Amino acid sequence: MDEKTRAVLEVFEEISRIPRCSKNEAAIGTWIMRLAKDRGFQGKQDKAGNIVVRVPATSGYENKSAIVLQGHLDMVCQKTPDSNHDFTKDPIRLVYDGDWLTADRTTLGADNGIGLALGLALATDDHIEHPPLELLFTVDEETGLTGANLLEQGFIEGRILLNLDSESEGVFIVGCAGGQHTEVTLPLSFLPVPENYDAWKLTAHGMRGGHSGVDIYKFRANANKILARALDAARKRAEIRILALKGGSAHNAIARDAEATFVCGPSQSSALKDAVKVFEKAVQDEYASIEQEMALTLAEEGIDEKTGLFTKECTDTAIDLMLALPHGVWEMSADLKDHVETSNNLAIVDIKGDAFHILSSQRSSVMSRLSAITAQIHAIAALAGAEVETGGGYPAWQPDMESPLLKRCKEVYQRLFGKEPMVEVIHAGLECGIIGSKYEGMDAISVGPTIENPHSPDERLYIPSVAKVLDFLAELLRSYGA
Repeated sequence: MDEKTRAVLEVFEEISRIPRCSKNEAAIGTWIMRLAKDRGFQGKQDKAGNIVVRVPATSGYENKSAIVLQGHLDMVCQKTPDSNHDFTKDPIRLVYDGDWLTADRTTLGADNGIGLALGLALATDDHIEHPPLELLFTVDEETGLTGANLLEQGFIEGRILLNLDSESEGVFIVGCAGGQHTEVTLPLSFLPVPENYDAWKLTAHGMRGGHSGVDIYKFRANANKILARALDAARKRAEIRILALKGGSAHNAIARDAEATFVCGPSQSSALKDAVKVFEKAVQDEYASIEQEMALTLAEEGIDEKTGLFTKECTDTAIDLMLALPHGVWEMSADLKDHVETSNNLAIVDIKGDAFHILSSQRSSVMSRLSAITAQIHAIAALAGAEVETGGGYPAWQPDMESPLLKRCKEVYQRLFGKEPMVEVIHAGLECGIIGSKYEGMDAISVGPTIENPHSPDERLYIPSVAKVLDFLAELLRSYGA
């Protein structure tokens, strides 16, 4: 590992010691503000918690326009079922494995911690020539781009934006999908648990999960949908009544695990076991090339006397809702080859009080199609007698293939590495569109090192790509002095 890469990773290691799940960014914000003060930089924090650190230009670049280096402070906090990690207080335990950096049974937080580290490393390296820099670090990106939405006029001055939240070195991102969240709420009716009924817990587990935008086209299994199908298979062989139901943990992560507790009559236990076994074999065959660890576990469960039992109607409606709501790719783009245009992630299912809640996350690069898939979810909810609410929207970032920044970036990359970079639009949410809508004349691009499986405990960072991105960014900044 070269010295430059080591310097960036040392900053990332510091960041990884600080808990920073979405909506819990106060500590990382304090750390950055202290670092800025120690270096003599001007730091400012707004009411939302967003931070801008102003870094003076190096000699000869004083009259150049400011360049904004931007990332987000929060991370998606996911862990494996056997991990005892507490994201509110424990540091991320980093694991170096050859050319890869990962974490011990949790998300790594390279999305977007490595972007923060790159920005800070560039700003604090006295050997890198650059115009005035504004390090813009936003809060709560992962749950709805909240910080970017709350940015105020005048908070930044630069009109050249380098977003550091991409996940493929050598790929320049110039556009992204818009999105919004929809919560479906089904009121429930309960009955006492009948005597002599057996309780069972059915768990769908071992799925790969992943980012609900960049991984949605990979056809990975969604544990919530697999559980729904398993319950559907079970109710065709046995009369079941649900006691509890939950799955998924983040709107922007494909659910890896889900479970349901239910009862059925003792004379139906054999039929129940057979139904689950047959379905497990069928679904494992479906996903044989993608989900090698997928499994269904059926186990007897004790019954809490205070636990309420769904009525038959509520049991059937809950299962039907999970079956009917869309998940995965909804439309491919007619204009961009092999590009997902519209999708939905059936993200979280849970019982809260006297209602069954389902959270889904819709994405599309065409805003009318985003409205269309959201309308479908509303219609399905209405047919089920459920309430529905949509919010957390953000706009698509439309690509500008004639961008002066894109032209400069391509030239610098070609000069440095002797090959053309790829230019893409992604099916994920980036803050560039929101920031551009708030600051007129913004020219933006998104870059970053290679990260695989973000938003899952399999997240990992390709270490050699860090040096390439750092070299590219340093040369790009230098080019503004020509």
